[in-house]
Amino acid sequence: MAEKEYLTVAEALELVLAGIEVLPPEHVELAQALGRILAQPIVARDSLPPFANSSMDGYALRAADLAGATPQSPVSLRVLGEIAAGAVGDVPVLPGTAVRIMTGAPLPPGADAVVPVEDTNEPWRDAERPLASHVLIFRQVAPGAYVRRVGEDIQTGQVVLAAGHLIRPQEIGVLASLGVSSVPVVRRPRVGVLATGDELIAVEEPLRPGKIRNSNGYTQAAQVAALGAVPVPLGIAPDSETAVRARLQAGLAAGVDLFISSAGVSVGAYDVVKTVLEKEGNVDFWRVRMRPGKPLAYGRYGSIPYLGLPGNPVSAMVSFERFARPAILKMAGHTRLERPQVQAIVQEEIYSDGRESYIRAVVRREGEVYTAVTTGAQGSHMMTSLIAANALLIVPEGVTHVPAGQSLSAMMINWPETVF
Repeated sequence: MAEKEYLTVAEALELVLAGIEVLPPEHVELAQALGRILAQPIVARDSLPPFANSSMDGYALRAADLAGATPQSPVSLRVLGEIAAGAVGDVPVLPGTAVRIMTGAPLPPGADAVVPVEDTNEPWRDAERPLASHVLIFRQVAPGAYVRRVGEDIQTGQVVLAAGHLIRPQEIGVLASLGVSSVPVVRRPRVGVLATGDELIAVEEPLRPGKIRNSNGYTQAAQVAALGAVPVPLGIAPDSETAVRARLQAGLAAGVDLFISSAGVSVGAYDVVKTVLEKEGNVDFWRVRMRPGKPLAYGRYGSIPYLGLPGNPVSAMVSFERFARPAILKMAGHTRLERPQVQAIVQEEIYSDGRESYIRAVVRREGEVYTAVTTGAQGSHMMTSLIAANALLIVPEGVTHVPAGQSLSAMMINWPETVF
């Protein structure tokens, strides 16, 4: 095959994302909305706060009554009563009076300010110390002091969260405050995960000559789940068109939105996945100028997008990071599809074959700069090198030698927990 038929990483990613659509919305209970993407805007039906209330434990009063108040010349006010949070104060505050008030309690009629208890001579009381008939105030306050106004945070009719917004714990709190118990979110992608190859056996089986355990199926299912999507395990398919097709049909029956398989997309006599795709759907491309991960098929099985990853475990994981991860995130409604990247100064020489290369590395922050060291041998079968890594250093296409001291982009696959 001519070199022009190999796509760059950027070209391949553009084709993948062009074929991915955002999934339709569904309503979920508020407690299940964490990490989801809003499918529709949220409009406030209430104001927050819904009523004027105190931001401190203290005394609700008329600010005008405190003119000239100082620690040396306090103002004495008659105490009318007390308002706890959750209660309603019906007694109006008249000139020369005050009401003891707790944090969050509604401001009584006539009051326009609150003085904290620390600025009075009655900073506390309990069952043995009844509410005093009068209180001394040691300072002046302006109207509105320590009062949370109606709608100060959110006003009725306001668009609080736009469609496409990621729901985090803070959004959960706002939605709960607004009485939103059911949230319209983009549906979770269902991703069929298939491992292919005559050499594969189940993880619980004892090893025997020529066989290896199915690690890719578990790895890709975990990568899918880590994105908040739903992995649909399709098991192992031996190297036959009939077996692969049967597993994929099971995926269609399970309602998957995307297929991901490992192995079977290279040029070997037993690499049958590409053949199945060509007969039952289409293949948009199947080779990318990247290392690791040159054999990568993208197309459709029937109407469902299909990503065929390489068989070597590191190649499969890196290819998933580069192509499957952004595709799944786009399906789920996300707009930020890429891992964060930093510029890191490499501490050793790095050699490449001219393809865009992804080097397993440890990135550390040292003062104002980031530094990077590789995790050792970069064989595409060496999974432990990924366990040690928190980043993938990107060697650009056409570069075969990176001297120590040069800066490379580092795709942070653990951010920021392992950068120190």
